[in-house]
Amino acid sequence: MAFISLRDNLDLSTASGRLMFQLIGAMAEFERALIQERVRAGLRHARSKGQRLGRPGRAVDVATLLRLRGEGRTWPEIAEQTGIPLRTCHRAVAAQSAKNPAA
Repeated sequence: MAFISLRDNLDLSTASGRLMFQLIGAMAEFERALIQERVRAGLRHARSKGQRLGRPGRAVDVATLLRLRGEGRTWPEIAEQTGIPLRTCHRAVAAQSAKNPAA
């Protein structure tokens, strides 16, 4: 049993059909490699110009988070009240604690 594509006129039961299939695959792989090279070159260029890549950082008032936590609120409540994602709240407090271990 062989694959036959009527729309593309491709019959993998024949030698010429298998050759065409291999050529199409090789061209697709080549195109993918070109796209990868262009993307990597663009990223290198952006970094060399000093552009920051990725999602912009979010300003978080850690003092407010700690105050709410001190009032006995749970982390999910704090996240909902401040509109800051739960993981971001945890990350901001952990980063603050790492900067000021005595606090």
